Amino acid sequence: MICVSIGNLNFNRCLELVMQAECAEIRLDLMDLTDEEVNLIFSEPCNLVATCRPGKFSDEERARLLLKAIQHGAQYVDIEFEAEAKYRHLLVEHARAKGVKVIISYHDFDKTPSLKDLEAIVEKSQLMEADIVKIATLAKSQADCATVMSLYRKEKDLIAFCMGQLGVITRIAAPLLGAEFTFAALDDSFKTAPGQLTLEEMEKVYKIIQPGKEY
Repeated sequence: MICVSIGNLNFNRCLELVMQAECAEIRLDLMDLTDEEVNLIFSEPCNLVATCRPGKFSDEERARLLLKAIQHGAQYVDIEFEAEAKYRHLLVEHARAKGVKVIISYHDFDKTPSLKDLEAIVEKSQLMEADIVKIATLAKSQADCATVMSLYRKEKDLIAFCMGQLGVITRIAAPLLGAEFTFAALDDSFKTAPGQLTLEEMEKVYKIIQPGKEY
């Protein structure tokens, strides 16, 4: 399954895309949505990931937006690996009550840690009550890509890939190795991470390597 990352759009365009998508990540930190607009978007019958990265909003405001998403129909909520325990516990508690899957996500935009360190991050994320562990690191070599992909040998409920141009192949490989989904951008102007392919590019690749299968 391909999850389209949606950000930097107005409400009407966001809602239009959500109504067409099989799976979408709503980057609440990249939009200015009212409470009612959040409610309406997450009420749509689509596999929606609620994400609100730090920076634009306070933790209190981020939690409020994510709780609204959970309450109104999100299928997944993304919580940063580095998030404070109080913030995380609040979101996990409400996610459990609504049957929403918890993604604990770790990002390293500078490098790819060692396999030992990544395995420790996965283990700690699982202790944080992750239903899915997301690992995204910057690939500086093919060896970095191999390191991240090797996590799939032992782990289930994992979405692991590398960012950057060298990491493109790992984004394609992730669902083939067991990831619930991989991320894509609407088009080049809406990429939310380095090395992210567009939805059209992803679909073309999968049609070649797995003809007849829907993504």
